Parts: sequence; structure tokens; C-alpha cells
Amino acid sequence: MKGIYAASITPFDSDGHVNSTALVSLMEWNLKQGADGFFLGGSSAECFLLSEKERVETFEAASGLKDRTTLVAHIGAVSTGEAIRYAKEAKRLGFHHIAATPPFYYGFSARQVAQYYYDISAVVDMPVLIYNFPGNTNRPFDLANPDTQALFRSGAVLGIKHTNLNLFQMERIRHLNPALTVMNGFDETMVAGLALGADGSIGSTFNFMLPHYKKIYDTYLSGDREGALALQVKANNIMEALCSVGLIPAIKYVLTTMGIDAGIPRRPFLPLEDSQKIFLDQVLKENLEND
Repeated sequence: MKGIYAASITPFDSDGHVNSTALVSLMEWNLKQGADGFFLGGSSAECFLLSEKERVETFEAASGLKDRTTLVAHIGAVSTGEAIRYAKEAKRLGFHHIAATPPFYYGFSARQVAQYYYDISAVVDMPVLIYNFPGNTNRPFDLANPDTQALFRSGAVLGIKHTNLNLFQMERIRHLNPALTVMNGFDETMVAGLALGADGSIGSTFNFMLPHYKKIYDTYLSGDREGALALQVKANNIMEALCSVGLIPAIKYVLTTMGIDAGIPRRPFLPLEDSQKIFLDQVLKENLEND
């Protein structure tokens, strides 16, 4: 895994059902824009608002692109058994990698969290990309804990999707095991993540501004760090605006204006108000560099 991966959304039709046709259209569009791969079924996809059947349905839709790009299935769940069911489906469908948030809600111990990953990996014979998103899961990793250290050094772990503003921790995880794949998970810290050794980025806003982030990535790798930072600032202006009105509803709105039938997010998310749409349109006009 390396480069720019879109954390794909889940489009819904007018009846609120998964719109597989729109999902494939979005992925095809992102491929033409230069996406290196796709992260299916994550936070951007409203994963924990989907039924088990719907999560598998999105995997099935995306699997048609498996011979043309790299596919990562997010299979995280609170229950180990449920996560394993998703992992089995992802493997059956030909996904190249699986990823999982740690189990949350019950305050599981570091040992229990580690065993969750060991169990998933053992059953499907695939290493797991740990989806580290403590802001949402409220499940941070303590790198001083022996069980956590053993987990990151084990063959059960492919690497980490580091959706955490603490980039020091990202570097320390790589330090624990230099063989790990490290993908930056917050779009707004991409340049900083690359500076600290990330192999690439997985991002929600890449759904509609992938060319902009591709420019950041290529500009940084070319050695023009000032140019990359200038593009990152513009991207962060957009991210700040998106978050101020609601990230998932905003991404779906913008995609719809660009011709992708994304639908509206699932409740309790609410669609944007007209004033919010006007605000976003202006911010995008001033900052987006998708050409």
C-alpha cells in the first residue's frame, strides 16, 4: 500500500437504499483522477449506520474493480465474530487488504483488543491494517503496554491507518516495527504525515478533491515542500468549512454538484441547509485545485 487512497462514501438512492451503481461510478471517476486504491466501508461510508447486509453489498459492488486497483475493506465491528464475517466476505470477493477499528464501547483491555486482531487475522489468513481513530472509537493505543507492543510487532498486523492528530504516535508505531505500512488518515495532516514517514494517505475528501491531494503528494515527493504546504493550506481551508457544516453531509452534497448521485446521509445526519451550501460553494471556488 502506497499513495493516495479514497475512503469511499456509500451513496444512497432516493429510498435510502445503497446505490451500488453510483458507488462504482464514483470509483471509476476517482480512478481516472489517479487514485492508487480505495478504502471501502470506513467512517466516510457511514459504516456503523449500515446493516451487515448493506456493508457486504458495498464490498460486492466495489469488487468488480479488484483487477484494476487496490481494494481495502474495513471490517471493524464491536464483536469479533461480526468482524470475521466481514473479513471472510472481503477475502471471498478478492479484496487485497482488510482493515479494522479496534472494538469499542465496552472499554476492552489492551490484551482483549490485541486478541481481536489476532483472531481476525488467523481465521482469514490475512494481516489487518489497524484503523486507529481514537476521536471516534474512544479507544487509544498505549504504546507502552506490552500487549500493544507485541501486537504491532506481530504478523497479524499489516500496518496502520493513522486517523489521529498525534503524528508523534504514528512515527513511534513505525519505530516499533519498521516493516509496517503507515497510511496517514487525516486529510488535513497529509504533508506532516509524509514528513514523518507515512507511505501515503487514505482520505474522505479525496472522493471529490482527489486531484488536489494528488498534487500535494506529487509536489511533496518532488522536493517542493513549500509548494506542497501551500496546497495543503488550501485543502485545510476546505476541510475547515466542511467540518463546520458536517463532514459527511458536505461531502455528499459536493459530490452531487459534481455529477455523482451520492444521495443524502443516513440519519441522525441531516442534509445541508441552503445557506451552508452557498458557503461551501464559495470556499471551494476559492481553494479547490482539481484541474
